[in-house]
Amino acid sequence: MNRREWIQAGVGGLTAASSLAAIGQPARGELVLGQSAVLSGPLGKQIGALNQGMGLAMAQANETGGVNGASLRLVSLDDELKPERAVANYKALLGEHQVTAFLGCVGSATTAAAATLLRESGVPSFGGYGVSDGARQKAKGAAYFVRAGYSREADVLIQHLLTLGIDRIALAHLANPGGDEVRQFVVDTLAARGVKLRGAAAVSNDGQNAAEAGRTLAEQDPQAVILFLGAPLAAGVMEAMWQAGKRPTFYGMSIVAGDGVSALLGSKARGLIVAQAVPYPWSEVELTAAEYRRLCEKKQIAPNYFGFEGYLNASLFISILRRAGTDLTRSRLHAAIRSTRTRLSGMNVEFSDDSPTGSKFVELVQVAEGGRFIR
Repeated sequence: MNRREWIQAGVGGLTAASSLAAIGQPARGELVLGQSAVLSGPLGKQIGALNQGMGLAMAQANETGGVNGASLRLVSLDDELKPERAVANYKALLGEHQVTAFLGCVGSATTAAAATLLRESGVPSFGGYGVSDGARQKAKGAAYFVRAGYSREADVLIQHLLTLGIDRIALAHLANPGGDEVRQFVVDTLAARGVKLRGAAAVSNDGQNAAEAGRTLAEQDPQAVILFLGAPLAAGVMEAMWQAGKRPTFYGMSIVAGDGVSALLGSKARGLIVAQAVPYPWSEVELTAAEYRRLCEKKQIAPNYFGFEGYLNASLFISILRRAGTDLTRSRLHAAIRSTRTRLSGMNVEFSDDSPTGSKFVELVQVAEGGRFIR
């Protein structure tokens, strides 16, 4: 039975997992990892940075003998954040490309749409990006996420703002299921503290209504605006609010590329605060961060948060693959992920049967001159 027939027959889950060696991957000396992600449009640039980081970790592993004698290769397919296209990509990656696992897949609706297929195949997804808490729960047991969830980010941001005495808070969010869920998190978190959200505006994935969203929020006269947007969209909202005569403090959730906003707005981006769900890539004391920067310098790549996240996720997954051993099965791979207990560049990562999310790490950093970040 070939792999496509195995998937279509519905054999798998975790109890009937067959050896990956039996379907030929380690025998030909290669482990293929698959990714379905938005690789184009306004959000594509930061996913490109994420993939650069994953590529650094995989190249580093391949240069030192691979994983238990097998080299690594990533196959990335663009889904434009469209669920139906993502499902088609997952099927192609499972059937045509015979992936060992999925790595760095992107999006809430896309991940939720692929959850059933992941469970039926028994092939795990690891280190997803831009995936809401609700979508994580839908994929629980089949997908694992290193970074903290958006509810954790929202809670940290709101606690910070209220501690400063700022309670006129507005939100600009993506007009998609993940953005809608973030909006509800913010509303509920504020309500639990006796505060009402000042206003909210949904921005389309292509950013065409970013200026309109900014003008709408300006009418609400907020003290602070939380941004759940990619860099070009965030910059558009900020510019529109300034043009309307309002200068609130802007707080980005981790999908906001602060350096990207700075590249678009120049010195006007200074003071933007971003909740980061991965550690500081420019740390002088963390050896993993120093190694990431060394690899970036070697490849003439600028270090950034997205690249460091990709590097951390891929490095951790490579260690999990090694721990799962040469007689690799789907059940052993899931077990190796679930038994992970580690500290990664200052971030504690621990998976459990109760939660598909490994980390609770969130820290606030500020965008400085030239797109630099200061803690």
